[in-house]
Amino acid sequence: QVQLVESGGGLVQPGGSLRLSCAASGFTLDYYNIGWFRQAPGKERSGSGISCISNSGRNTYYADSVKGRFTISRDNAKNTVYLQMNSLKPEDTAVYYCVADSPLRAVQAMCNTDPLDGMNYWGKGTLVTVSS
Repeated sequence: QVQLVESGGGLVQPGGSLRLSCAASGFTLDYYNIGWFRQAPGKERSGSGISCISNSGRNTYYADSVKGRFTISRDNAKNTVYLQMNSLKPEDTAVYYCVADSPLRAVQAMCNTDPLDGMNYWGKGTLVTVSS
């Protein structure tokens, strides 16, 4: 079965850290650019990603809202992409999901495109709650 599976979410206090993982099964990630998108509770799913990484890992993109706090990385040997989230804020509370996209689309463009616009795979998400 072809799927992306996110993990690592949970409850964390403001200022805390979490590391999310996005693991692929049924296919290999190393061909695809990967992005992290999020949907805040009670809000529509955002059409913009917060961080995206090229298939080689050489190119990354961050939305202004997370720049300097989040770091995206990948280990193609483990078929996994990570999102290290530091200095978390209550407004980071959301379901985070990863998306696989063609390497023909640059990572900045990927992060500014709705995943429904032709991206290949996405997972069901993992909930991150930032609260004291």
